[in-house]
Amino acid sequence: MRYDWSPLWRSTVGFDRLFDVFDEVQKASEDGYPPYNIERLAEDRFQISVALAGFSPQDIALTAEQNVLTLEGRTFLYKGISARPFRRQFTLADHVEVRSARFENGLLLIELVREVPEAMKPRRIAINVAAPKPANQIEARAA
Repeated sequence: MRYDWSPLWRSTVGFDRLFDVFDEVQKASEDGYPPYNIERLAEDRFQISVALAGFSPQDIALTAEQNVLTLEGRTFLYKGISARPFRRQFTLADHVEVRSARFENGLLLIELVREVPEAMKPRRIAINVAAPKPANQIEARAA
């Protein structure tokens, strides 16, 4: 079932990309091939495991462009083994980058890491305290 986002567009400004991401997620859930897992290895490290039995590293293409990671399988004219052509896209959050990819026992393992630039990390700001006035000073009042 597809959801129509157009009623929400009337009352939102600047969320077009968010609705595009929702549409992509909805499309991806309709076709479950190839199966995959997304794991959190640490606070800022992730791994996508894609089951690609019947494929070799030469049969697949992995590209990262802006915030989209695209995995494509080669198109065969005839292939008796259940290795059909596919295109799977993963939308990456800001500052998430592909660290490496390796093929192991029929699984494509893609290592991701979130590296937030120092300028964008939260920083603690010191709060200065005003020095108290000495007790022996007398304030002059204007009359």
